[in-house]
Amino acid sequence: MTETAAPDLTPDTAPDPLEPLPLLRRELHTGPWGLSSREAARRLAVYGPNEVRRTARTSVLRELLRQLVHPLALLLWAAAALAFTAAIAVLGWAIVAVILVNAGFALVQERQAEKAVETLARYLPAHAQVIRDGQAQHVPARDLVPGDLIVLDEGDRIPADARLTEGGIEADLSMLTGESTPVERLAGPGLEGFSLLQEPNLVFSGTTATEGQAQAIVFATGDRTELGRIAVLSQRTRREPSPLEQQVKKVAWLIAAVAVGMGALFLVTGVAVGLPLTDSLMFAIGLLVANVPEGLLPTITLALAVGVRVLARQGAVVKRLSAVETLGSTNVICTDKTGTLTRNRMRLHSTWTPPRETATGRETAELVRAAAQCTTVTRESDGRLHGDPTEIALVEGTSQHAAPLDLAGRDTHRLACFRFDPRLRRMSVIHSGEHGTLRVIVKGAPETVLALLAEGEPTGEAQAAADTLAADGMRVLAVAVHELPPGTRAAPSRRQDAERDLHLLGLVGLYDPPRPEVAAAVRRCHEAGLTVHIVTGDNGATAAAVARAVGIGTPNLQVVAQSEAIDDRELDRLLRQDGTEIVFARSSPETKLKVADALRAHGRIVAMTGDGVNDAPALHRAHIGVAMGLSGTDVAREASTMVLTDDNFATIVTAIESGRRVYDNVRKFIVYIFAHLTPEVVPFLVFALSAGAVPLPLTVLQILAVDLGTETLPALALGRERAEPGIMSRPPRPGSQSVINKDMLVRSWGWLGTVSAVLVMTGFFYVLWRAGWHPGDPTEPGSPLHHAYLTATTATFAGIVTCQVGTAIAARTDHAALRDIGFFTNPLLLAGIAFELAFTAALVYAPPLQNLFGTAALPLDVVLLISAFPPLVWGSDEIRRWARRRHHRCS
Repeated sequence: MTETAAPDLTPDTAPDPLEPLPLLRRELHTGPWGLSSREAARRLAVYGPNEVRRTARTSVLRELLRQLVHPLALLLWAAAALAFTAAIAVLGWAIVAVILVNAGFALVQERQAEKAVETLARYLPAHAQVIRDGQAQHVPARDLVPGDLIVLDEGDRIPADARLTEGGIEADLSMLTGESTPVERLAGPGLEGFSLLQEPNLVFSGTTATEGQAQAIVFATGDRTELGRIAVLSQRTRREPSPLEQQVKKVAWLIAAVAVGMGALFLVTGVAVGLPLTDSLMFAIGLLVANVPEGLLPTITLALAVGVRVLARQGAVVKRLSAVETLGSTNVICTDKTGTLTRNRMRLHSTWTPPRETATGRETAELVRAAAQCTTVTRESDGRLHGDPTEIALVEGTSQHAAPLDLAGRDTHRLACFRFDPRLRRMSVIHSGEHGTLRVIVKGAPETVLALLAEGEPTGEAQAAADTLAADGMRVLAVAVHELPPGTRAAPSRRQDAERDLHLLGLVGLYDPPRPEVAAAVRRCHEAGLTVHIVTGDNGATAAAVARAVGIGTPNLQVVAQSEAIDDRELDRLLRQDGTEIVFARSSPETKLKVADALRAHGRIVAMTGDGVNDAPALHRAHIGVAMGLSGTDVAREASTMVLTDDNFATIVTAIESGRRVYDNVRKFIVYIFAHLTPEVVPFLVFALSAGAVPLPLTVLQILAVDLGTETLPALALGRERAEPGIMSRPPRPGSQSVINKDMLVRSWGWLGTVSAVLVMTGFFYVLWRAGWHPGDPTEPGSPLHHAYLTATTATFAGIVTCQVGTAIAARTDHAALRDIGFFTNPLLLAGIAFELAFTAALVYAPPLQNLFGTAALPLDVVLLISAFPPLVWGSDEIRRWARRRHHRCS
């Protein structure tokens, strides 16, 4: 009879699915014939629909507004307003467009987590076959409730978390575990010491039944399923700002403070020394516009976009631009083992046969051939083998020790097959051999096969050999046979009758070799100061062997054999050990999330790899979530920040190098921009400190022409600069380190800016001196020296531009000499320099632009003078960097 009483459960609780089946049925108030339709309807009202639900979305307008009041956006709004005030409407609208484009781009990023949850929902089937009122019927999968009895057939998508009550299936759990091999799920008692995903009698929402037929009782639906729990975690682990995004905010406030303070100071000073209020106001506006870096966001965006494009060609697809820079500050990588460090391709690596008095040399060939016969591997029409990777390795291994196995002949001579049982951890087949004799072949875990050996077999020696192979990182299988008595015509129908009195043929060791490039990539990580941890579901011995093979854990490797059981205090203790790299074995999705949280709490910048649906929360939580493009699930790819198209660990290291290059280029751009503040400010200081005896060496429109016309393209080109030598030989920068530091300010304002200011003022005074000017002489329109004054201000303007050329060349390197990267290796910078020189020439020599910007044609001697400025600026900085390198070598 169907139970119809309401269960004593709330939507927030669920029964233990591993308790004895009668007790589980009693807790769910259901029976072997399922629920009644009326009871199912009542429970649907209590539990809600069986679907992955999203939390309420934040208003798009609210998110957009948040982006539009970003500190840098506020600076750009101010710059646009000043541009409109200065009657340069085209510039004003261009800045507004930059603000809107960047805000829209950030808005798209914020929707990424919700998109991952929508992808999760697509894993649920539309309908399910359920037994209600004692009859099999199809109902919408969203209407399933705890206590429903569902029917699973080959090819069905499993609609809810359920416990098998009869029958068995092979289930593809790859969307949860990332492991592509189907696993057997059978009705029966649970096993202690296993996680829910490993329990052989449970199936999970969103996975697929690839073979078999079964009935199962639903114990969890909707958000209470494994799939729903992952969706909830994915929504809770919202993305946090990247280090670059945080630093850009700090830079924006610094620039705002400098620009506003300087504008206000010069406004007051100008009025105090007798400059008309209108002129003082216009000059203050010019200084504000000059100091607001309209090109900062476009340049950062370009530098990141270039990094994205380069990485895409190298096998890494980055989905968020700021993540490229975050990669550059990464100091910890948490990586999977299978497929990322290894080739995800098992190979027959070693064999062991018992010592015999009458050894013939054919024992190894017999061992390997028997192991291959005890498989279910099939050959596809294109010739490729299909099946469990371990069994494929055994079949392929026959060609190393004997003739290749004929799969058709194997199946022809097979009389019975007892498939792999996860409880027994072995499988067996019965073959008809020569002269009509029957032979049982058993293959499985050494401890289970060795327990079935006949008396007198070398059990102890075999166990010792198995331990040795396992310590070398191999998966070990024991192979044994039982020759049935001559004249036996029928194969035993019961497994226990076949698997007894076994004769041991030996052991086989299977190995998934590391990718050949991983060891070099790990060395580069260590040289760059990165720590590499392995977080894997495999056993500790195998993972540790792979770690040692690729150099992880040098000099100190720590193995956590059961990482699911580790508490926060022990985890913190392990992660605080300097010079220690850790293998977290037998890990679950919660383990990955726990490790990511702990590392973040310790101030580390974390890159975490993952491929299964259940990795989504950890991929969200890590600074850089790295999904596998070949073996990963759609949900993992949606939740990640970067997708590896080749599933290769070495690609992560390449991405980190690219991130460091991008960060360096952003700093180069800022050095280049800041270096021009000093030569733009000094002319007014000279005017103010002389109380007007020295006329203004620069006009407002000339400042605008420098900042908005000549500076932008070289700055953008610096975002394309190649990496300096030794970029991966320095330790990662701290996540708290500002993109602007004291050394940068000393270099830009104090060194490059001061040299440029001295040269520029030299050009200004040289033109006035050659015209016979003395301090205090009038230079206003109509005076004899007015044309000389126009020429002098033009020399100041052109001198700043030529100093920009020298600064751009100097800014290409922070530590290395220019010859180490090559003068002609950035053609875009050369093109940008050519453009700014041509633009300057147009302003100086074209009559319409002369009238607009207050310029005059420069004579040849002045042109020759300012032509010497670029090598003087670059050369002085080259000497400074040489002295700095020498000092570091000596110290």
